[in-house]
Order: sequence, then structure tokens, then C-alpha cells
Amino acid sequence: MSGVDGKVAVVTGAASGIGAATARLFAERGSRVVVADLQEEPGKRLAEEIGEGARFVRTDVTEESDVARAVDTAVEVFGALDVMVNNAGIVGAVGSIAETDVAAWDATLDVLLRGTFLGMKHAARVMLPRKRGVILSLSSTAGVTGGLGPHAYTAAKHAVIGLTRSVASELSPSGIRVNAVAPGNTVTAMTSAVIAGDPDAADATETEIRKTSPLGIAGQPDDIAHALLYLASDEARYVTGHTLVVDAGQTTAEKPAHFHGVRPTVHREAGRKTRS
Repeated sequence: MSGVDGKVAVVTGAASGIGAATARLFAERGSRVVVADLQEEPGKRLAEEIGEGARFVRTDVTEESDVARAVDTAVEVFGALDVMVNNAGIVGAVGSIAETDVAAWDATLDVLLRGTFLGMKHAARVMLPRKRGVILSLSSTAGVTGGLGPHAYTAAKHAVIGLTRSVASELSPSGIRVNAVAPGNTVTAMTSAVIAGDPDAADATETEIRKTSPLGIAGQPDDIAHALLYLASDEARYVTGHTLVVDAGQTTAEKPAHFHGVRPTVHREAGRKTRS
């Protein structure tokens, strides 16, 4: 079927958005999937939709025991962990640097950076003895240039790229590949909350993204899922320490759109309701 046929994957933040698209696509291509998310009802529904090849595990990525349990479930239920996808995310703290709330800053980095670190740590724990595996993390175009996201989000997404390179350097001698994907504007509930002020305003969000897209199209969760599928597959066996930017050319053809003046909003993504 593909280079992920027969593999076992854990996807965090898998109950919605990019995570849900990734879990579905991997399952369609022959993988068994652990759906790891705080959102219990949509997470369970997705696992039921996929069928016997999926399990839901309630996972707060800021809690080490939760991340460890998701990884251990993959090994105990499906016999291995071949692919770890660190996807769970929030927008988090917004506003000018002079007004950013410290607690909101810390909470943002807890989800976006601590959560990624914990996913990498526990994936490596079970992959090292087998001397194979793939660890993938979600960065952002805000992780490769300034002005495309709030400060805490931008700092965390830059750090994800640095951590990806560092961990790839350590684990490559053991046959473990570590890469990242940096999505541009993608039509998800999290993006809709920022762009349209409504997490359910997918159509309005798509229209707005098209206006600034060099290709004239809006990114969809499936676009990012296919990038993750490639990096997870055997076809990408020669790729590690890399960040694949999937943004319709936004970071090379467009001027940054500043988020510094965005008003605090209540938003939900990857199972977490957060006031920024």
C-alpha cells in the first residue's frame, strides 16, 4: 500500500484538525493508530470510525505520565511504535511583548514545546532498543520567520525546529529519523478562531487564507497529513533533521502578517480550551 503499511503510529492532538486528518490517512494507508487527545468524545468517535486498527488514549501532552501511557499503549496493543507524531497545539498567549501575561506564556510553551519534548523522549525510549523509528513534530511557518504568529507561539515553534535538529543528530546513528513539518495557514478550528473569531467558521477562514496565498488556495488538514505521511514512510528513509515547509510559498513570496495586535480570545484545539 505505502511505506507506512503495517506500521504503528501515535498521533497527539488527533481528535480534530491536522491530527484527525493524519490519523485517518495513516489508517487508510495501512497503519494502526493511537489517537491521543484531551478531547474524549471526538477522540473516541475517531477511533471507532477507524475501527480495530485504532485506540483512543486520553492524553494531556503537558503530563509526562499521559504521554508515556499513549506510547506504552501502542506497544502493548499493537506490538510496537514506529511513528510518533507530536501534533497537539494551541495558539496560546497573544498580544504585544510588553503586555504578554507570564502565566499565559508558560502555558503556551508547556503545550507546544514541553509536549513535543515529552513525545520525543518517550518515543525514543521504545525506539532505541529496536534501532528504528520515525519522530515527527509540528512546527509552523511562524517557526521559520517572524511576524506570522504571536510571540510565545513563534518562540515555541522555532524551538521545535531546533529540538528536531538536535534530536535527529543524537538518534540518527540508531536508525531513528527525526523531522518536522511547518504548515502555513491551514483551515482548522484553531486558525478559524484567530482569523474569523469563530472556530467553526471554516468557509470564511478558507476565503481569507486564499486572499494571501501565493498559489491562491487555502491549506487543508489533508495537505499537512500527506506531508507527514511522506516523512513517516520508507520513501523518506534518507531524510532526517529536516523541516518541510508546506505553505503555498507564503514564507518566500509574502510579507509577514503581524499578529501582535490580536485580541485575547477563547479557543479550542487539540482538546484544550485556553484563554490567551
